[in-house]
Amino acid sequence: MRRTRGRIGEEAAAHALAARGYRVLVRNVRLGRGEIDLVCEHDGDVVFVEVKTRRGTAFGTPAEAVTVRKQRTLLALAMRYLGRTGRAHRTCRFDVVEVWLAAGDRPIRVEVVRDAFRG
Repeated sequence: MRRTRGRIGEEAAAHALAARGYRVLVRNVRLGRGEIDLVCEHDGDVVFVEVKTRRGTAFGTPAEAVTVRKQRTLLALAMRYLGRTGRAHRTCRFDVVEVWLAAGDRPIRVEVVRDAFRG
């Protein structure tokens, strides 16, 4: 169930980002023990996107789930990705996409938090 919601959230995030001018390069990049949800290009930057999908705020907002520990992991994964793809010279940033679901796991709101944290 959680995996299905995650896929729904990632699909909603990809559509929302494309509508804002992002170009999705790759989804679900596995690098060792971690995964980057989406890697995009936007405004000349490589953008690493963490997608968080929630039905409510009982455990905080989706963006609040991107803890300092998760940020460190994403930074390390991003550096590995940049090195492996020959993009180490490119500027990058980290965005978080919050996807809110209604009953039936239907996306009802998608918020893009641009430059959500710094490495």
